[in-house]
Amino acid sequence: MNSMDSTYAPDASGATPKQTGYVPTLKMNDGNEIPMLAYGLGTARSKGEAEEVTKLTLMAIKNGYYHLDGAEVYKNERELGAAIAASHLPRQSLYITTKLRGTGGKSDSVATAFDASLARLGLDYVDLYLIHAPHLASTPQELQSIWAQMEAIKDSGRARSIGVSNFLPEHLDTVLQTARVPPAINQVEFHPYLQHAPGFVDYHRNQQIALAAYAPLTAVAKAAPGPVDGVYEALAKKYGVGVGDVALRWCLDQGIVAITTSARDERLQGFMKSVPAFKLTPREVGEVAELGRQKHFRGFWNRHFPDDDRR
Repeated sequence: MNSMDSTYAPDASGATPKQTGYVPTLKMNDGNEIPMLAYGLGTARSKGEAEEVTKLTLMAIKNGYYHLDGAEVYKNERELGAAIAASHLPRQSLYITTKLRGTGGKSDSVATAFDASLARLGLDYVDLYLIHAPHLASTPQELQSIWAQMEAIKDSGRARSIGVSNFLPEHLDTVLQTARVPPAINQVEFHPYLQHAPGFVDYHRNQQIALAAYAPLTAVAKAAPGPVDGVYEALAKKYGVGVGDVALRWCLDQGIVAITTSARDERLQGFMKSVPAFKLTPREVGEVAELGRQKHFRGFWNRHFPDDDRR
């Protein structure tokens, strides 16, 4: 993986990357660096779907996506492992993330689940292991216990970094009350139409917890048309890129890792070529954010939130 110039490195405080010829990395609070553009795997349930997930993941790797994001709950760890093996790349050149599905209330289940994930991946370690959602714990004490088990996995060296996903600040506060090791990152749905409550990004910056955005293309895909369409198109024309490139760069230019996916080779190639090579101004980032607040759209975890809940 390429690193940023030693005199300039984005980090969890909100520092943003310069335009470069390669994917920038962000330094997390544990000192480890994470590539700021990732490929997220889809679900794999039938044999045919599994083969397709492996094929698409290998296509992403060949296009330079070395940060690969999987999850136990989406049944794609075997497929991710198969793609890694087929790539023949050195393990250290890849950045692999997977997530804890749940615990079932058993005291040793985090370690058991993690061992099973490593076995399915065919790896000795992952770069990042996340609690998939706070809802897998029924009490604050259970969430704290789960986090303590995550810390033990990090201590073992088999997860270089540990973090969370889909956590709100109150869930992070619960973890931080007893944590020896704070979460390195929180992976959440994030796009102009779901920027969460006021102060959400600043909370993470103040706690030195990095943010990663899944579904960053929502405003140009699932939630289109909408109020950001015009400014996305204007910025795409200004920089000679696509609206999807603008959507991804809007995340990067807030110091947020962007996780995208596609089944189209040319689309992945285009993102990898264009996204690192331009940069939005702070005013442009702010304009997209302001327009985005005119609409609310949540694509995931809707059963946990009222329709008008923007947290």
